[in-house]
Amino acid sequence: MSTAGRPLAAIPRLVIAAPSSGAGKTTVATGLIAALAARGLAVSPHKVGPDYIDPGYHALAAGRPGRNLDAFMCGPERIAPLFLHGAAGADVAVVEGVMGLFDGASGRGELASTAHVAKLLRAPVVLVVDGSSQSRSVAALVHGFASWDPEVRLAGVILNRVASDRHEQLLREALEEGSGVPVLGALRRSTTVATPSRHLGLIPAVERSAEALRAVADMGELVAASVDLDALLELARTAPELTAEPWSPSAEVDPVAGTPRIAVAGGAAFSFSYAENAELLTAAGAEVVPFDPLHATALPDGTAGLVIGGGFPELYVRELSGNTALRGAIAAFAAGGGPIAAECAGLLYLGRELDGLPMCGVLDTGARMTERLTLGYREAVALHDSPLARTGTRVRGHEFHRTVCEPGAGEHPAWGWRLPTGPRTEGFAGSHVHASYLHLHWAGAPSLATSFASAAAAHQTTPGKPASP
Repeated sequence: MSTAGRPLAAIPRLVIAAPSSGAGKTTVATGLIAALAARGLAVSPHKVGPDYIDPGYHALAAGRPGRNLDAFMCGPERIAPLFLHGAAGADVAVVEGVMGLFDGASGRGELASTAHVAKLLRAPVVLVVDGSSQSRSVAALVHGFASWDPEVRLAGVILNRVASDRHEQLLREALEEGSGVPVLGALRRSTTVATPSRHLGLIPAVERSAEALRAVADMGELVAASVDLDALLELARTAPELTAEPWSPSAEVDPVAGTPRIAVAGGAAFSFSYAENAELLTAAGAEVVPFDPLHATALPDGTAGLVIGGGFPELYVRELSGNTALRGAIAAFAAGGGPIAAECAGLLYLGRELDGLPMCGVLDTGARMTERLTLGYREAVALHDSPLARTGTRVRGHEFHRTVCEPGAGEHPAWGWRLPTGPRTEGFAGSHVHASYLHLHWAGAPSLATSFASAAAAHQTTPGKPASP
């Protein structure tokens, strides 16, 4: 199959959904991406919602970035354009859903749900159903999901955790009799693939290296042997054309002069990022240079701006603390007025300490692990000017962490938002630093890239020399 002569907007596509979390969406979606790629197809991987970890596995399977489609953070109007941008040049796209098919942003109806995104993409949905501990009841379940919203085209079922040939026969017969939705595959309970997890979900692929590659290959082999790939491809080709234009980062921002060099933390400790953030910085005129704080002993030469995103610094706290050379370089960069944007893990790294071990000391706050999970979408407003946002800038973001900072906000908080328990201020903002727990998808607020690139351009230094105050 080739994309030659076919409009980009008509790209074949499928949404992989489930009745609830834990049904096996990630195994099926990642395995499907890998199986289709093994056929020589260019597969574009996508994930509904704010998840950073599943797209890492998708990227390993596809050989191209896994991209998020978040209707809350980016707005429903950007979902089709972002999809078309990410799927450029692909033969087929696979979109993994989030939670249950109809589960959206809390208290906001269908917004940001898998069903919402599927409708925005006009894509057929394949439901992954955990078949364990049921037989004929599976038909009632699938019938309910197929009839709940007539605008969602539930076009197939993949059964997961099937116990035996006899169990599969019972499930298939029930679905044929009572749901009208075809079964496109069945995965045996005894052949599940190990995908190690921790307190915030699966272990990111970047942390597992060879093990992650093996897991992805195993998922691909499992799906190839268990589902009807030809039928899934035919189903994907039934998706109609989209009328949207592909999202373009260069259309969202104006480039600054001077090509400021912006260092972006990565590696195992800071693996959470959205591809569009870096693309927006590049379109804004910056040179984006990745580096790994676990191994680098200095910032990249000529760094004029520093971005430290999310991840799992608590798992690498000894290595990060022991890298005194880099901690000192970051502290010096901040003291010299270098613009820094940090979120979640980056916030922890910039503080005095994490779980009792010294960090960079840029912020007057200490952090520690807790048992409590803080989770949810936020609508926030910038309370003070910073390199990332001007006072009054409104954004939509996502919190997801089991750590706490004390204090949780500085003299000049970064953001303010309202929770059911009342208003909250959070984070640290200043003329050169913006640090917060809030994860942001910059495609939903492109002015963040323009603001930060401008701050870096203003601070630009000669490569190899200290930043000026």
